[in-house]
Amino acid sequence: MTTAPVIVAENLTRRFGSLTAVDHLNFEIGRGEIFGFLGHNGAGKTTTVRLLNGILNPQEGRSSVLGLSPLEQGAALRARTGVLTETPALEERLTAQENLEVSAALFGVPRSEVGQRIATALKLFDLADRAREKVGGYSKGMKQRLALARVLLHNPEVVFLDEPTSGLDPIAAHHLHEIMRRLSREENRTIFLCTHNLTEAQQLCDRVGIMEHGRLMALGTPNELVQQLQRNLRIEIEIDPATYDTAMVALRQFTGIHLSADMPKHLITLDVMGRDLIPDILDKLIGAGVRVYRADPKDLTLEDVYFILHGESADSQTPKAAEGIPS
Repeated sequence: MTTAPVIVAENLTRRFGSLTAVDHLNFEIGRGEIFGFLGHNGAGKTTTVRLLNGILNPQEGRSSVLGLSPLEQGAALRARTGVLTETPALEERLTAQENLEVSAALFGVPRSEVGQRIATALKLFDLADRAREKVGGYSKGMKQRLALARVLLHNPEVVFLDEPTSGLDPIAAHHLHEIMRRLSREENRTIFLCTHNLTEAQQLCDRVGIMEHGRLMALGTPNELVQQLQRNLRIEIEIDPATYDTAMVALRQFTGIHLSADMPKHLITLDVMGRDLIPDILDKLIGAGVRVYRADPKDLTLEDVYFILHGESADSQTPKAAEGIPS
């Protein structure tokens, strides 16, 4: 990184009895970066966020956020960060307006700015028309939007979000994605995003870290992780089913091709050793008289990477590749 990192973890470790929740964690996150922190429940994501905000103390290692030590300067640090937990605690007997007023007081927002900041936050999250209603009557999605408004009220430099789109409909989730991009790209704020939504992470995140049992298994951009793990390239070829047998004869002339089992005769799915083979395969099929309608290379996705690292199949319904071409 060309500038000093905003978040640093060095051998960060936290145990609860015999359980090591965070195990010698090392990473750096830059200013303005959207960093995705991925892992199943119990992988150590929430514990890491608590360590980075000084809510928990590590048994080993150290961390810093915005140049501050969470262990020694936790209160000063939390004044400059915003944290959305997976189950945000809103006071349901108060209105949205009142909830935000309480939060503004707790975070020391200047009194002269409170009214404007609350009005802006309510409008941003489409809650202005419901501001005077008690939060107990809100839907889950509305409560989530209010919790996000509260997190941003004091203009934090670093924002920790734990499953922020949980309970949001697709339109609201898309709106939140745009807000995160704006915070990162235009306002240079750092977003630390804990999510189970792998598609969301691939679309939003500059880099991701994948956790399992407290350990960081992989770290990099989504494309870097794909390149590290992708050994074969999957390609789908749509053909005229009447030319299927001809296609099989043509494909038997190639070595290193793996054909998925139980395919419909109009759609051939192959695993090949790299993109260089694709033009040769298509030339051979077309030259043999196979009517090819579409050829679609399928690179690994972040979801594929995640399941590979966890030793699972991303789609348990996907047939296993069969060696060679059936005769």
